[in-house]
Amino acid sequence: MPGETNTPDDSTVLVVDDNRPLADGFARILWEDFEVLTAYSAADAMELLDASVDVVILDRRLPDTTGDALLDRIRDADFDCRVAMVSAADPSPGLDCDTYLTKPIGDSEVLHETVTELADGHETSR
Repeated sequence: MPGETNTPDDSTVLVVDDNRPLADGFARILWEDFEVLTAYSAADAMELLDASVDVVILDRRLPDTTGDALLDRIRDADFDCRVAMVSAADPSPGLDCDTYLTKPIGDSEVLHETVTELADGHETSR
């Protein structure tokens, strides 16, 4: 079942990763400044995804589908959110994400700054 952490900030971030310790670690990095929702599968993510979500942190490899396929579903549903794809693999050409972070991210500030920029409506150069 998806976990949820709430804070008073008005930006909502959905972290989607089947690696629970990693997803929960991302949530801990972000929880002080954002409302953070966590999902450990694409199905969980689609249950949590609604118009209130501003940023999605999306793993490319999920147990029930690929992150690429989930990204397509997010875009096809016209959700008004920014998406940061996260993977150990190199980015694919034509991937419709707003930024791409390569695992391991290593520095929690990189994740926090990326989400802040995306929540503010800016594309990142990462």
